[in-house]
Amino acid sequence: MGTVDRLEIFPIKSLDGCQVDQVAITSGGALEFDRRWALVDAQGNFVNAKRYVQIHAIRSSFNLNTLELNLIAPGMSEVTLAINDPALNNWFSKYFDQSIRIQQNTVIGFPDDTNSPGPTIISTASLQEIASWYPNLSVSEIRRRLRCNIEITGVSAFWEDRLFTNNPQNFSIGNIPFQGINPCQRCIVPTRHATTGTIDTGFQKTFGERRSATLPTEIDRSRFNHFYRVAVNTRLPASIDGKTIQIGDSIQLV
Repeated sequence: MGTVDRLEIFPIKSLDGCQVDQVAITSGGALEFDRRWALVDAQGNFVNAKRYVQIHAIRSSFNLNTLELNLIAPGMSEVTLAINDPALNNWFSKYFDQSIRIQQNTVIGFPDDTNSPGPTIISTASLQEIASWYPNLSVSEIRRRLRCNIEITGVSAFWEDRLFTNNPQNFSIGNIPFQGINPCQRCIVPTRHATTGTIDTGFQKTFGERRSATLPTEIDRSRFNHFYRVAVNTRLPASIDGKTIQIGDSIQLV
């Protein structure tokens, strides 16, 4: 049906991702290191791109071997620190001008949808189709805005909608069983430029109109209470803890 062409994890929620050739599954059915850490304020609320537009200006790179984070941001000194170094909390606190600390969850991380903590899936063709709706946006920019984990090739645009046709829909990637749960509901983040945070006026309206018009005919439209949705939220059984997904794995409906 298609193959895995790109894998990306986001070690710290709302910061830049890491491309990998393969990734293991945790006991909670999430990708290892994906959204494993999150920034929270003094009240325990997430400090993320939904709430803080200035997070878009942070450039970060995460070393998965040493667990060190490199950070660059306007008005801040560039640093490379271990993820458990208290100085990292100080750096974020200074940047956001409030008390910030880093939390960790090694089981499911900090997904937006805690009932479907598996990886989000989209096709390259879908990214290309979406980019065509916006004359000034590239495929790479749309990819950065949507922040999906698994990208598949060899299929048509929005083929991945078949992965939630039933509720749930069973499918496999390589030898790993998945359940497709629903089309991923999008927030304000994709309406902004990925690195500046500048709002693209009319982005959501155009998206909803074009998504509705290009929905594959065999897909049940009742699964969409609105059409500002794209990619698939998934769930994995805990029994696959430790198994891996890698570039080149095939994806098939069951």
